[in-house]
Amino acid sequence: MFSPFDVTGCSLELLNPGERGIIIYCKSEDEKILKQLLLMGLTPGNEITLEQRHPCFIIKVKNICLMIAQEIVRAIYVRVIDN
Repeated sequence: MFSPFDVTGCSLELLNPGERGIIIYCKSEDEKILKQLLLMGLTPGNEITLEQRHPCFIIKVKNICLMIAQEIVRAIYVRVIDN
């Protein structure tokens, strides 16, 4: 009756440590957050790995680890890459 499905895209906030994705878009009403994303190189098409969730979010982009605030994490949407 139901066909199987899977989630291929989600907020970066929902990934578990070690999971990877490709940034598909960044969404925020706050121009300051969007500028921070650009300055950090977090733009669509870049591959990103969530390294750590607690006590703070640490991501890896282009072999560089960045500690980012939760409001920035919430603005990033990724297409999940199979590990």
